[in-house]
Amino acid sequence: MTLTLSSFFLSRHSFTFKTNSLKIMIRRASSSPSPSSSPVQPPSKRLKLAPPLNYKNGVVLAPMVRSSTLPSRLLALRYGADLVWGPETVDKAIIGCERAVDPKTGVISYHREGRPIFTCHPVEKPYLIYQVGSANPELAAQAASKVAEDVSGIDLNCGCPKPFSTSGGMGAALLSTPDLLCDILKAIRAAVPPQVSVSVKIRLLPTEEETLALVRKIVETKAVRALTVHCRTRNMRMKEAAMVEKLVPIVNLCRELDPGLAVLQNGDCVDRAAAMAVRKLTGCDSVMIATAAESNLSCFLDGPVVDAATELIPKYTRLAHYIDNSWGNSKHSLSQFKSPPSVARE
Repeated sequence: MTLTLSSFFLSRHSFTFKTNSLKIMIRRASSSPSPSSSPVQPPSKRLKLAPPLNYKNGVVLAPMVRSSTLPSRLLALRYGADLVWGPETVDKAIIGCERAVDPKTGVISYHREGRPIFTCHPVEKPYLIYQVGSANPELAAQAASKVAEDVSGIDLNCGCPKPFSTSGGMGAALLSTPDLLCDILKAIRAAVPPQVSVSVKIRLLPTEEETLALVRKIVETKAVRALTVHCRTRNMRMKEAAMVEKLVPIVNLCRELDPGLAVLQNGDCVDRAAAMAVRKLTGCDSVMIATAAESNLSCFLDGPVVDAATELIPKYTRLAHYIDNSWGNSKHSLSQFKSPPSVARE
């Protein structure tokens, strides 16, 4: 049987989909014309199709370089993720791209010199946030405008501590330049249509006072609808436990300044049950999963994760092949997948 993305989402196999967002996705996939048969519409028409993002009451896929690309995002949504972030893409990298649509699969590719920089699909658009890496308001605005017709949100990365990001003044380096950070957010907000949401992802600063001062400055821009806080400082690494409790005063401040603003927690969450515990502890609106999703995308289920060898890997491989995902990227993701310890091996 020929695979289509509609049939991919509709074929339940042994899954029980319990999240409202995924049921909506299935209905849209079954009731909408396939991407290859849909008439091409101008950007202004396509933009009107995306409903406002709901950042609240969810468990979402984190932006991860190499690991939150298109096939992983589609599988995360199938397993129950409420929203999905794409990997950070540097502003200059996307600005010079050409946009192309595969007539067979509907995959949208932003590419340059034959190399895909960012790929997405209309079926994920209502849940898709594009993350941009930037240290320049003008370039960030151009990058956001470039992809605005194909996503529902733009997120500014202010949390990555790795040198490839911070050496250019991007990522966690922006935590040290709050005025520039806020100017970038305001530039993005001004550049994209109102139906495209703007958000930001930060890390904790060395002291609570510094963190709250930054959060206040961000909220007062009135540019963002959601704030994600990775509950580690810039100098902390994955082996050090996330300081989840430090999110509480941030949530309280955001409730005071803008009750409609969504606050998301990131750091050490392993599954949906753990996410509910984090929400209860901190009062945050949603929780973002990174490393656990990289290991097994079914962590978004209401229940145990699936066996990687018999279920996750075959589904990922089939999907990645159908959408012609880069083999190097697919190989990286496949190498990360793990089964739960409870799965017996013969």
